[in-house]
Formats: sequence, structure tokens, C-alpha cells
Amino acid sequence: MQIEKIDFYGMSAIHFEAGGYEAIMIPEIGANVVKLSHKASGTNILRTPAEDEIETFKGRPQVFGLPLLFPPNRIEDGTYSFENRTYKYPITIPAQNNYHHGIIKSQPFIITRTETGNDYVEIEASYFSNLFNDPIYKHFPHEFICRMIFRLSAEGLKQTTVFINQSKENMPIGMGFHTPINVPFTTNGKRNNYKLKLSVGKRWEMSERSLPTGKLNDLNEEEALLRTEGLYPFGKAIEWALTNEPLSIDGKNYNGAILTDTEKGISVFYETDEQFKHWTLWNNGGEVPYVCPEPQSWATNAPNLKLPAQLTGFQFIEPGKEWKAVTRLYVR
Repeated sequence: MQIEKIDFYGMSAIHFEAGGYEAIMIPEIGANVVKLSHKASGTNILRTPAEDEIETFKGRPQVFGLPLLFPPNRIEDGTYSFENRTYKYPITIPAQNNYHHGIIKSQPFIITRTETGNDYVEIEASYFSNLFNDPIYKHFPHEFICRMIFRLSAEGLKQTTVFINQSKENMPIGMGFHTPINVPFTTNGKRNNYKLKLSVGKRWEMSERSLPTGKLNDLNEEEALLRTEGLYPFGKAIEWALTNEPLSIDGKNYNGAILTDTEKGISVFYETDEQFKHWTLWNNGGEVPYVCPEPQSWATNAPNLKLPAQLTGFQFIEPGKEWKAVTRLYVR
């Protein structure tokens, strides 16, 4: 068991090991876990920036590691209303006139706790949003704390994300992760041998602006492979918006992704709890060495969808209350 401060290409980072897993987290860039590996199997799970990719990482952290999205994906015209308040964000995709992904993924977190046990290590990183730390607050005027608790053990990486509403009004909460998983993730693995399973139920019909129209479609034959034998997630561009529906794994409900090297018989499990009701599956054109199964607590553009919150995943946190979501990454 080990926690140590290291230099990661000029950035202050935390290197931690436990249970046969090794990880590196960058507090100053969204507390992003930019490396997660399982040493015994030689598995490098997450896309890690190389030295010549550091400037790309700083400008676009969503394509490395475990980047937190708040809100996840797109907001139509960069605005929505809730309880007679209107939230306005800058347009980040001019061609679509949308705001996307939020900026917490780039903000500096503070390490507020570390713990080393007999068979685990745990690190807590916190971000405080308020009038005096206002990159998020100026567009989303709620005082809040975001805590991410990373627990590494023989069971892999458990990540608990907590939002605490310190404002006097109900606070909308929609978050997700843009998780790029390496393909191949095994030593000398061949990407043609990789299959992806994902706990999905329906696919959202999307507009030309990459926003849900409000219509849900049944999975077609290709998409349905995600629920059965697995889909080869390359060969063409994929950007699918999907609802979550549990898979049955070993007779139990399973929410999440399973990416398998079928030749080596090694799988990466990306397990999510029931807070994540939606997915975006994205492969950045299909020619890159990674795929992103992106869990989302609410659907893309949820605050603007004229649909029940039970379907869209739109939620809010009452003043003084907290909301949390849990994900796990491990190898079998």
C-alpha cells in the first residue's frame, strides 16, 4: 500500500498502489485519474497522456483518464431554466450553438484526506465552488462542494463522487464521466479481438445538433450486440446516446460496460450504480486507440427535454443535502 506525491511531466501528481493496482491522479486538472493499471495481467486500463500530449491534456482533459463532466454532454443554446431561475453558459460548440461537458474537469481540486489501510488506500479530493472561487459559480450560482473519493484495493478502483449543496436553493445535478478505455489495454493485444458489452436499453433519436429529439428507438441489430455477444466498437464513427438497462451477469443485474480482449481472456469492467441512467458511447471517429463508454446521471440536454424526470434523469439537491454516485473499474 502506497501513496506518494510525484511529478508528472511538470504537474504535481499523486501515485498510489494497492491490491495489485497502480494509479496516478492529477489534482490540478479536475482530480483526473490519468493512469490505472493492473500489474499482474499487464493491463493499462485508462488512456494516459504521454509527454508530448500534456498540452493536449491540459486543453482537452476529457480524452484522457477519468474526466468528470458537470453537466454531462450538451446543453441546448447553453441555457436552461429551473424553478424560475435561468442558467446561462458560454457556447463551446459554435457550429451547434451548444455548451458541453462543463469545466470542472479542468479545475484544481484540493487533497482533503488520505488513508492507508492493510489492503487499500483512499484519497479524497475536493472542489469548492463559491463567489470567491467562481469559474463555475459565475454561470451556475450555487455554492457547492464536489468531493471525489478514490479507493484502490484488490477490487480495483472505487470512485465515489459527492456533491453537497451549500446554497439556499435547490441545485440541479447532472454529471458523468468521459472515460477513454485503452484498446488494446493488454500487452501486445490486438484491437480486432476486442468486444464491448454495455447495459443499454433504448437509443435516443438525435437532431443535427446532437441533441435528443425526445424520441426513443429500440436497438437495431448492431446496437443490440452490446447486450449479447459484444460489439466491435471500431471500423466506423460511433456517437450513440442510450438509456441504461441492466445486463444479467452471473445471474445478477449489472450496470456498466465490459470490454474484453477475447484472445487473452481479460476483461475490464466499468461498473456503475443506479444513479447513472444514461450512456453516450463514443469512439472519436473509430480510428483511435480507445473507446469511451460515458455514464451520465441525466440524458444529454435533460433540463430542456419536455419529458418526465424519471426518464431524463433530471435531479436536484435540496439545500444542505448531498448527492452521490459510485463507479468501479477492475480487471477479471
